[in-house]
Amino acid sequence: MTFIGWLFSILGYGLTLLLLPVVLLIKKRQPVSSVAWMLSIVFIPIGGAVLFLVFGINRVERRKASKQRSTEQLAEQRPQRLECPRVPCDDDRVETRRLMRLAQRLTGTWPTYGNDIELLTDTNRTLGLIEQALLGARESIHLEYYIWQPDRTGTRLRDLLIRKAREGVRVRFLYDGFGSFWLTNRFLRPMREAGIRTATFLPGQSFRERWSLNLRNHRKIVVVDGRVAFTGGMNIGDEYLGRSSAIGFWRDAHLRVVGPEVRQHQLVFAEDWFFATGEVLPDAESFPPSKAAGGVMAQTVSGGPEEETSIFHALMLEAINQAQDRVQLVTSYFAPPGAIISALENAALRGVHVRLLLSGRMNHYLTLLAGRATYDSLLRAGVEISEYQRGLLHSKTLTIDGHWSLVGSANVDCRSLYLNFEAGVLLYDERLAEQLEQQFERDAQDSNRIIPETWSRRPWYHVMGENFCRLFTPAL
Repeated sequence: MTFIGWLFSILGYGLTLLLLPVVLLIKKRQPVSSVAWMLSIVFIPIGGAVLFLVFGINRVERRKASKQRSTEQLAEQRPQRLECPRVPCDDDRVETRRLMRLAQRLTGTWPTYGNDIELLTDTNRTLGLIEQALLGARESIHLEYYIWQPDRTGTRLRDLLIRKAREGVRVRFLYDGFGSFWLTNRFLRPMREAGIRTATFLPGQSFRERWSLNLRNHRKIVVVDGRVAFTGGMNIGDEYLGRSSAIGFWRDAHLRVVGPEVRQHQLVFAEDWFFATGEVLPDAESFPPSKAAGGVMAQTVSGGPEEETSIFHALMLEAINQAQDRVQLVTSYFAPPGAIISALENAALRGVHVRLLLSGRMNHYLTLLAGRATYDSLLRAGVEISEYQRGLLHSKTLTIDGHWSLVGSANVDCRSLYLNFEAGVLLYDERLAEQLEQQFERDAQDSNRIIPETWSRRPWYHVMGENFCRLFTPAL
């Protein structure tokens, strides 16, 4: 062995000895995560160590105290903002009341009544409604996005924001530093020159922190004049409108919200904006008196790694465990922790009709393989699994018993459940649940049903590849 070879060997195993105690003992993490990182560091000494330093060290602990302090400071300066009006629940189902209470205990928000909420599944129509709302803005526009591409769509929307800012509308734009990596100063400069306030969420204050890629703001929120809001799974860019030749058709789920629940979306933006900039949003501009606009009861839920309990993990578990008749889960990235797999299997075994609609064409192939490693046990329990084939399925929805549903930005994977900052809306409305179930059926027509007998005969090397990727689920 050459000197260079010896040097790399010593360096690799030296890093292994240094990092294994960090993985196993020092950092509080899920056992499956510890095992995955331990295997990668042992069997790929240098490469695994580098991956762990970039992805594995969750530096959110440093920011956790800062995020909590910023929320407390915001509450002290504007305590009336954080008061969530409690409304009586007209649903006599015990399961619904339990879910409401759990969501309230986890997030601090109560359900609101009197909302007009529209389910949007056509991305071109979604963007059209967002543009229409932006054009009608008179006071303020607040946008928070994980991905904003500087392509034709992103540029057109940017120019619309510039136009509104020049008309006197106060525009604030918060974007994730990782997801919107391609937003350069050249793209942002015209916005700032027009008076638009821009900020990066968790950009990192040092070179070391900038290499921590785990901390991502995955939320997609638009609030106009404090009176209309949009949220869900759709980012901004050409590909999300089906204009990418590599991806093709794009299916997503978004919500248009009018009524008292808009205030809750504004609160999420206000907390994130204050954390990123230190600016407190003006009350009169951002929190106008809310008026009833419809008959939907809804409850905004948001969570991130700064929380002691994984909010979306807890809500999904509670919902699946309480299901009595049917569960319909739609997600783009499916690489769930063991607890959710067990909940789905147990529901199916007790007679609940459990159906999963997952993306069969994905821009993250390793995540697809990791998710497929769970199919065998799910199929044996009686869970129905279909993979969407028309294009890319990016929706994130959960519907239980045709009574209530969850629509938002969170996938069913470890990243969304434990690492990302996510947002969603619990909808206590049978009409919207029915619309989601109807959309599920339409999308199922464009999907391949996984047949247990055929699946069990797939090549052995497929099984090995899937199980290997499953080991790295916490890092995907």
